[in-house]
Amino acid sequence: MADVKIIKATGEVATFDISKLIGSLKRSGASDETAVKIATEIETSLYEGMRTKEIYKKAFARLKKHSRPTAARYKLKKAIMELGTSGFPFERYVAALLDFQGFKTEVGVIVDGQCVSHEIDVIAHKEDLHYICECKFHNRQDRTCNVKIPLYINSRFKDVEQSLKNFKGHQNKFHQGWIFTNTRFTADAMQYGKCVGLKLVGWNYPKNKGIKDLTDRAGIHPVTCLTTLTSREKKALLDLEIVHVKNLCNYPHVLDKIGMSKTRQKKILSEATELCEIE
Repeated sequence: MADVKIIKATGEVATFDISKLIGSLKRSGASDETAVKIATEIETSLYEGMRTKEIYKKAFARLKKHSRPTAARYKLKKAIMELGTSGFPFERYVAALLDFQGFKTEVGVIVDGQCVSHEIDVIAHKEDLHYICECKFHNRQDRTCNVKIPLYINSRFKDVEQSLKNFKGHQNKFHQGWIFTNTRFTADAMQYGKCVGLKLVGWNYPKNKGIKDLTDRAGIHPVTCLTTLTSREKKALLDLEIVHVKNLCNYPHVLDKIGMSKTRQKKILSEATELCEIE
């Protein structure tokens, strides 16, 4: 098939690469045979200027027919964007990823800086490591974190760091500021982060250590990825602070609280349990 130009979410034009689509399907848990079959079907329906969003929808619909849990894993980026506009569920999600790495975390903590008080999204500590984490949530793929974000966050971190050094037991700890986002950082933002020692974690940055990679390793997927849930049900679970699928598997009784029938509960928990087992 002749090269077909497609449009990414950022507006960038690229040549469709079937191997990338096959790879993303396989990483979600699809078998080699299923991934090739779906990608080949989609390739035949391509047209010049087709948006990656439409390609994703076609792949997701086909994948869901094969396996709902696999389809749930495939929609990770979209599912994170469905965590809501407040950003609070995303903070809890980031905390869960850090918990998996052995950190003890606190969400939404007021900390006195040397000059002023700050509300910190996530504080994570393990042994002599003490991280001050800020979470920048976006519900659109074309949104990015520009250099203004790390400039602002670093100034807050420095104020908190100066205050922490006066606390007993903190003098020998390694303090570091972190920024997590579910989209991307601009080149200037990444350069500034490296220069001042501020850690940046985006969707696929740093390489092999981005949100996507951390999620794959932890096996912690947002509850919004479940294909059996309606938008209303997702919102109700998030309001009850059920942010990821393992939360739901551990506390299935919360489905009673949102007025769900036993038949619906059985269907949803079946997908959730299977996804947890895959993870």
